[in-house]
This record gives sequence, structure tokens and C-alpha cells, in this order.
Amino acid sequence: MLERLREDLELWGPDVSERGAVSLEQARRYTESVAKSHYENFPVVSWLLPASMRQPFFDVYAFCRWSDDLADELGSQELSLRMLAWWREELTACFAGQAVHPVYVALKQTAADYSLPEKPFHDLITAFERDQSQPRYESFEDLVDYCQYSANPVGRILLHLMDCADEKSLELSDSMCTGLQLINFWQDVARDWEIGRVYLPQQDMQKYGVTEQMIQSKQSNQQFIELMKFQVDRAEQYLKNGLELGNRVPGKMRFDIRLFALGGLCLCDKIRAINYRVLEQRPKVSKFDLPKLVWRAWRGK
Repeated sequence: MLERLREDLELWGPDVSERGAVSLEQARRYTESVAKSHYENFPVVSWLLPASMRQPFFDVYAFCRWSDDLADELGSQELSLRMLAWWREELTACFAGQAVHPVYVALKQTAADYSLPEKPFHDLITAFERDQSQPRYESFEDLVDYCQYSANPVGRILLHLMDCADEKSLELSDSMCTGLQLINFWQDVARDWEIGRVYLPQQDMQKYGVTEQMIQSKQSNQQFIELMKFQVDRAEQYLKNGLELGNRVPGKMRFDIRLFALGGLCLCDKIRAINYRVLEQRPKVSKFDLPKLVWRAWRGK
């Protein structure tokens, strides 16, 4: 991943304006290649999506992937912040009709075709900038506020792509996306520790008697298990509160929305199945889980 990012930065870094914009066809081929080469479940998801929605999903995903890599893969907080500032400038130029970078050339057309708002994209960059300066969260409310920038904008963008961004759908989407973000945090407690981040709220850690030294030891003791049980149950409730969204989006997209939600709920079960010992092993949804998830999503269960 790092090697790919370095190559892409050489071609499409801050001096990209000197090269001039690529064609829309070239840009779309590029965003598709980014999506398919990075996202482990994208071949399945893209196959299940209506054909007309695949390119917009590629374009949005490529934006998210670049943002994420600029935040986490450069090895320097100062460099990441500088590159994210450049990336935000390119985003502003994109919505002003002056896209040059291939991701933004593709996204400019998608944004125009689907009347996408600019704010959710800026919110996502804000979340990545926040990761550089805020590695801890005092309360659960602080963490949920972070999710409003790191996860919820993605769902809001997708609702605009589906032309169903009404108030109730946005509310349901926010709940589902927050739940997905939370369960991904609890899946990756050990990985996040390695890069200096602890998303477990400090107040909850104190309540259950969990210290950062316990996380560092990578041995899940009883205090940690009880804390994780509490957090997984809470993430699951957010996911369940958003399930109604699967009945509100257009018919062709209901299956995909249900599949995303069921994947999050499956991950809750995976964490429970290892007795919340996420410090010793990283639970994940495997290819062997997909047939059951697909069947349940298809039946609307």
C-alpha cells in the first residue's frame, strides 16, 4: 500500500497542476483501479451494485482511500497535515469546476450528475486531520462526535447518490454509519494502539479499570473483556437503530444497504465468539460468512 501511494504521489502529488488534467475516461479508469486494488470486499460489492452506481461508488471510494492514505501512510504527522491541506484545496477546486487530479476529475462529474454536496467531503478530511492531533477521546460523546466526521458523511454521500437524502433517512444512515465505525474501532484496538491511537473512551476505561498498559500487553484480562462487551453491545444498538434504512432506499439499493449493516452485526458476533479478546486476534468477516449474509440481505432479514 505504501509503495502504491509513493508511486501515485510522484504522478499525482501537489505538482499535479503542472501536468494538466487527465480526461474523464482516464480519471474513471484510475478511480476504478484504486477501488478494486485497495478494498478487500469491493469485487463483491461492485458486482452486487446496480451497474449505473458502480462508477460513482468508485469515485467516492477513491477520494476516501486517498484521504485515508495521506493521513496514515506517510509516517509523519507534519507531512500528513500538509498533504491533507493540499488535498482539501484540490477538493475546493473540484467543486469550483477546476479539477486536475484524476480522483477529482472523476468526482467532479459524479458530483454534478448526482448533485452531491461539498460539505461531507470536507468533513471526512476534517476527521483525518483530527486523527493527527487527537489520539485519545475523553468520553463516548466525544467519540460519537468524531464519527460525525469520520463515518456519517460517507452514508450521507451515498444517500445523495441514491436520491433519498430526506431527514429520516439521514438520521438512520448516521446511526448505521456510527455503528459501523464503532465496531471497526473495537475490531482494531490492537492495531490502533500500534499507531498511537486509543479510541476506547478514557472515562469508560477508568470505569472498568482498564489501563493503556493492559492494551500494550496484548493480553485481554477480565476488566478489558467487560469493557469490550459494553462497547460491542453499544455499537450493535447503533447498527440496529439504523436497520430501517434498508427499507427506505430505492429497491435496487436495499440489498446493498442491508448487506453493509449485516456485515457490521456479523462483526459484533465475531468479537463475541472470541470472548472479546481482540488484543490477541483480529476478528473479521470472512468469505465463508458471505453466503449467509447475502442470503439474509436478499430476504430482507
